[in-house]
Amino acid sequence: MRFPRHYSVLRWLLLAMLTVPLPARAQPLTLAPVPVEDRRPVFATVESWREVEARTRIAGSLRAVAVREGDAVQAGQVLAEVEDPKLALQLAALDARLAAHAAQRRQAVLDHDRARALRASGAATQVRLEETQTALDVVEAQAAVTQAERAVVVQQQREGQVLAPQAGRVLRVRGVPGAVVQPGEMVFAIATDTYVLRLRLPERHARFLRTGDAVAVGARGMGAGELGQGRIRLVYPQLQDGMVVADAEVPGLGDFFVGERVRVTIPVERHMALVVPAEYLLAGPGIDLAKLASGALVPVQRGPLREAGVEILSGLHTNDTLVRP
Repeated sequence: MRFPRHYSVLRWLLLAMLTVPLPARAQPLTLAPVPVEDRRPVFATVESWREVEARTRIAGSLRAVAVREGDAVQAGQVLAEVEDPKLALQLAALDARLAAHAAQRRQAVLDHDRARALRASGAATQVRLEETQTALDVVEAQAAVTQAERAVVVQQQREGQVLAPQAGRVLRVRGVPGAVVQPGEMVFAIATDTYVLRLRLPERHARFLRTGDAVAVGARGMGAGELGQGRIRLVYPQLQDGMVVADAEVPGLGDFFVGERVRVTIPVERHMALVVPAEYLLAGPGIDLAKLASGALVPVQRGPLREAGVEILSGLHTNDTLVRP
């Protein structure tokens, strides 16, 4: 007996269906509340972790300004020089006094050597020898004092250099060549190399922000996508104008402008909730259903999506046991 061709095709399909393994029956799920967090998009500002000021140390006039806004500087770099004409005059006067002391010392040495020779021959007294030695000591002491005063003036001239206290970028320059400055006056404001995202949130979020919380940073310029992930580095213990201030550390902020705004998604609230995997829910006509282990179908209200599933707002309770519909 010869079977038609379509009979062999049906036989092959039947064998294929019999060899496909059936999915394992899902295990019942007993509900228990788990901690979840609500995340909200906010705006943060790119700011320097520390802003330092380069100040003058002596009074005078700015002779040269070597940097401008936006320049990168290194720690100890000379940013400007302050010139005080009086220091040059004091230095010249001290140099002249040192020259006079040198001449006095030469004369005192000659007098002392002559008194020593005369004392050896018995033509001079011991008192005369001691007097010449004292005169030589006085001249040398005066020269040492003048030398110390000269070192002070030289140090004051050296302190006319305005140095960068730390490496970073120049934010503000307050001074032009020829401007008169006083000791301690700020000339440059420098943002250190470490940039952070500074968040300012309403006071009600203060109890939910914690050091180490993860934050998602949006793309630069309000574009789509994300710049990356970061973490809360510091939550300031003092409220400012009813706002809690926190700093988030995010890699890749080195080329941002200080003051640039960036979109950030942060956790703003934590609570306990019932989370159910999506496969345990049945989409009904206008409402979702969940099947209990007893076989009953109960309507539930969906909440936001979580990593482990869907948050259930109402309809289910703790210790309810679900099965896959």
